Amino acid sequence: MSTSVRPTWRFVLSHPVHFLSFGFGSGLSRIAPGTMGTLVAFPIFSYLKDWFGQSELLFLIFIGQLFLLGIWLCGKTGRDIGEEDHSGIVFDEIVAFLLVLFFTPAGFFWQASAFLLFRFFDILKPPPIAYYDRMLRGGFGVMFDDLLAAFYALLCLALIKSFLG
Repeated sequence: MSTSVRPTWRFVLSHPVHFLSFGFGSGLSRIAPGTMGTLVAFPIFSYLKDWFGQSELLFLIFIGQLFLLGIWLCGKTGRDIGEEDHSGIVFDEIVAFLLVLFFTPAGFFWQASAFLLFRFFDILKPPPIAYYDRMLRGGFGVMFDDLLAAFYALLCLALIKSFLG
């Protein structure tokens, strides 16, 4: 689908909603914008983990609020661009991967595995992800398929952890 507005830094900086939807500009990457957006989740997670401290429930509630905010952000930016799920809109990847990181054990192996698994499922879109990606419209559709990819990644991490002991 062609866009009526070609996203540029000018577009991203034209409104705070676009700046957030484009992952602080990471979605403008010409190479793998979804992957770049997912990488943005690492420093955000580190900051939020310190900020929320031991309050895991509040952290999870905050991620849920980000999901709800993302429905509006991604919906508005998609309408303004003229393409509902433009590849540069990466707020969905950021929020879904924050959720993955929340449940991922500490350490390079686990976080790298979480990253690779999430990107694998987000790109490949196995059933039912592809179905919902096609059928759900607007900001909710943009956000929901990444939530499913997060679920698949977490399921795989749990299986790996159970086999490794």
